[in-house]
Amino acid sequence: MSVVLRNAQKVVPVRRAPLRRAVCALRAALGASRFDVGVVCAGNELMRYLNGAYRQRPEPTDVLSFPFHEVAVGELPRPRYRDEYNLGDIFLGVEYIHQQCRATGEDFDSVLVVTAAHGLCHLLGYQHTTKHEWQQMYQKEVEILEELNQLTGTSLRPLTAGLF
Repeated sequence: MSVVLRNAQKVVPVRRAPLRRAVCALRAALGASRFDVGVVCAGNELMRYLNGAYRQRPEPTDVLSFPFHEVAVGELPRPRYRDEYNLGDIFLGVEYIHQQCRATGEDFDSVLVVTAAHGLCHLLGYQHTTKHEWQQMYQKEVEILEELNQLTGTSLRPLTAGLF
């Protein structure tokens, strides 16, 4: 199935082909290659709007995930029809991420991929509101990023170390 990537902002240049390849590899690492996923690269204005509308936090953020299916943590959806092979959509706050990277000196493209991994985990039911949930999600992120690292020769790690 496909990864549909749309750049809905003009503030930060985004290397779409490498990001799409990384999302495809991460989706495969999750065992979800048969499912479509949408990725939208968004600016602060859109992220502020969506975060306010859906989380009652009217401020920009790094990632928002909108699952197509409700699933138990780590479970793949069980679609009945062909058009239900969809994980959902991830909105990457690329302007926000870029600002954070400039402040910390981190590599923007790497952080973008790690943030996409985080968003994909949310599409499969992972959350981080409790320490136990965070541990489950963190471990899954480590697992899929290690698989991506083996394919690409990178050394990406989750950004949420020490959250709890």
